[in-house]
Amino acid sequence: MSGPSSSANPRGLIPARWIAIFVFLASSTLNYLDRQLLAATAPTLKAEFHLTDRDYGMLLFAFSIAYAAAAPFAGYFLDRTGLDRGTTVAVALWSLAGMFTGLAGAFESVLLCRALLGAAEAASVPGFGKANGMYLEPRELAIGTAVNQIGLSIGGIAAPLLVGFLAGPFGWRSVFVFCGALGFLWIPAWLYTSRRIPAAPPPPGRAGDDANAMLRDRRFWGLVVANLLYMTMYTLWTNWTTLYFVEARGLSQAEANRQFAWIPPIFATAGGLVGGAMAYRLIRAGMPVTRARMRICLVSAVLLLGTAAVPYMPNAAWAAAAICFSFFWTLVMSTNVYVMPIDFFGAARAGLSVSALTLAYGVMQAFVSPLIGQLIHLHGFAPVCLSFSLLPLLAWGVLRASVGKAA
Repeated sequence: MSGPSSSANPRGLIPARWIAIFVFLASSTLNYLDRQLLAATAPTLKAEFHLTDRDYGMLLFAFSIAYAAAAPFAGYFLDRTGLDRGTTVAVALWSLAGMFTGLAGAFESVLLCRALLGAAEAASVPGFGKANGMYLEPRELAIGTAVNQIGLSIGGIAAPLLVGFLAGPFGWRSVFVFCGALGFLWIPAWLYTSRRIPAAPPPPGRAGDDANAMLRDRRFWGLVVANLLYMTMYTLWTNWTTLYFVEARGLSQAEANRQFAWIPPIFATAGGLVGGAMAYRLIRAGMPVTRARMRICLVSAVLLLGTAAVPYMPNAAWAAAAICFSFFWTLVMSTNVYVMPIDFFGAARAGLSVSALTLAYGVMQAFVSPLIGQLIHLHGFAPVCLSFSLLPLLAWGVLRASVGKAA
């Protein structure tokens, strides 16, 4: 890594490239905050608009299908226009979509706003992946992804807390408008940072040839399929946790958000950091990069079998602990999977390659969310937790088959 981004700050405390990464992760916080407000207000929205769990699943479908459809275009846009311009456009659009949600007067309006939000937010994960690849060294990539998870988790923690404390006195709509407006404060902060701490330029090469080679690489498709499988766990705990405590444990929305729903994202953050630290330590000790990531994914997949126990916990507190355990190991795995495209295809193709994982996640969530709602409506959460607990191990098998001897 060369250039200003790898130099230290004036006091020599933190490498400048990490300062840029920490400023950029604030966009991830805002992204996830705007996204998770729906989950935190789900019981209120269901009551106001007379929705069923299946209707709520359709809101997730609208977000996710737009998220998936926009992902490759978002990645291509970032690679062609550059990190600064691409991210500025994306943050502005998703902030507006979040604000408009607070003005929606009918279910159909909320549905449209969620679709617009999903399309704009599709640029967030590829954007951070590109920033990661442009600013950080190879052994730091998993730690960089873990840092991004800090941003996501802060957004996930803040959403139920803001709804819990502000929706009562000011109404749920005000929370959407307030949180959406924050994006317009981040944009000038990032543009200032990127001018002061420019990233190292990507290596020269013909982008079209690189993209074609990537699409012919079986590792690329292995990553896509694996992400479809194990990220079911992620969509479960990011979208259904508040409803789980309301419907399965008998709490009110305010009780669920204030007492429990904000805790699992903290453990997700810890899982991301642990996953990054595990990879850093193994790679620094001499283990090949891909083998280190695959070993971490296998450990995570085995431990995630414990997700099946969540509905059988004796009370809400024990259920929260089991959800935290599940979310923790989901992020240990995710932290390492989401940097594999950069390991394999480099920073120049980071936007497009990481957007493929974003697309896979969006497609999965779009079609799985209504199914989750239907299963919960008919049978409760037990069959969802049981079936989803098996999928990370299947995802590891797909990765093992596609990566081959390097694993």
